[in-house]
Amino acid sequence: MNRLWPLTARGTGALVLAIACFIIANEVGIPELVYFGMLLVAVLGASIASLYLTRRADTVARSFMPDVASVGRDARVTVRVGVRTAFPTPPGVWQDTLPKGVAGDAHGVFPALGSGLRGSDRIVELTYTVTGTRRGVHPIGPLSVRSTDPFGLARRRNIFGEKTHITIAPAVVDLPALRNFAGEAGGMLHTTTTQLGQGADNLIARPYVPGDSMRRIHWRATAHRDELMVRQEEQESTPEATVVLDRGVLRWAGEAMQAPGADPGFEIAVSAAASVIARLAHDGYAVEVIDSDGTQLAERIDGGDMIEVELVINGFAKLMARRDDHLQQLSRVFSGVMTGPVVVITGRFDTADAAALAPIVHHSTLPVLLTVSPSAGSLERAADLGWRVGRIGEESEITPAWVNAVDRAAANVLQ
Repeated sequence: MNRLWPLTARGTGALVLAIACFIIANEVGIPELVYFGMLLVAVLGASIASLYLTRRADTVARSFMPDVASVGRDARVTVRVGVRTAFPTPPGVWQDTLPKGVAGDAHGVFPALGSGLRGSDRIVELTYTVTGTRRGVHPIGPLSVRSTDPFGLARRRNIFGEKTHITIAPAVVDLPALRNFAGEAGGMLHTTTTQLGQGADNLIARPYVPGDSMRRIHWRATAHRDELMVRQEEQESTPEATVVLDRGVLRWAGEAMQAPGADPGFEIAVSAAASVIARLAHDGYAVEVIDSDGTQLAERIDGGDMIEVELVINGFAKLMARRDDHLQQLSRVFSGVMTGPVVVITGRFDTADAAALAPIVHHSTLPVLLTVSPSAGSLERAADLGWRVGRIGEESEITPAWVNAVDRAAANVLQ
């Protein structure tokens, strides 16, 4: 796509002057003005031709650092333009087209190039920085290069239509650790006893039972307890946690089903879920990530596996709401199961929802409820039923809500 009018203001003035010369020469009878007008027209024609004779055969490839950006974080974009031109070209101005979900200053000076008729494509590398403003997968491009002839009379704008998609993951808030819950709420790593030979890490002593090998007698413990004690190994195991992100559209605005990033409330919930997942996995929990109907939103994350956490969070870039509403049936997912922390993140929430979720409290060592739009009295009702509650109506409220829930639970554990 080029501009319909190929002349700059200077070139337009030269054209007007040439026409005026022809008119005046005809009226006054000065033939020299005709020659001058013809010279101006020739110069204009040569200027336009020079831009089209230097037509480039270009390829555009973009790369990002990091490969996946996140909301509120910067990413470096490198654009590599492969150029081949028959004649030398003057410098120009380039501009990359940015979508709504990405902000940045994507323009600069395109360098002048010498003749490369018989050579291979030369690579021009352009760089700029963008900031993710909206979660999702967004197309960057096309790239446009605007150039003028050496006299500044004519202009041309080349559009190189290759687009590259950039993935914007949800923002991750660095939440405080669950340091006060080791052993009590399943925090960090706790231990389970296993039989000898299971690859244990530590040793404990237990009373002797018939059939135990005499080689396993723990003599120091035997002397201390005044009864036969044998060595039994203690093997570390990973506690489990569950993060529930309620995607039922009745809990959110309708825009949450249309595109990632369209509903601010849903974006806060996705950011909160990503932050909680990162925190729990970092603290050593094996994390299950599910919807309110029990559907897995990601593969189980092993405790401490931050690479898998990053992959899950990157996958959240495309997450949207769905039609059904299953929050009040969530307790069925935990029926007959005892697990560690359960963190439920939802949007609209009322007292009926609090009553429906009450049974989950008895199946979790740390039940946490974070909601974006609670109705009057709903959080108080949920707290009375045993939930550690917090409101996250804005992104800045995620950390205070988490700290409030954790501090209350920690106080109960210490009591």
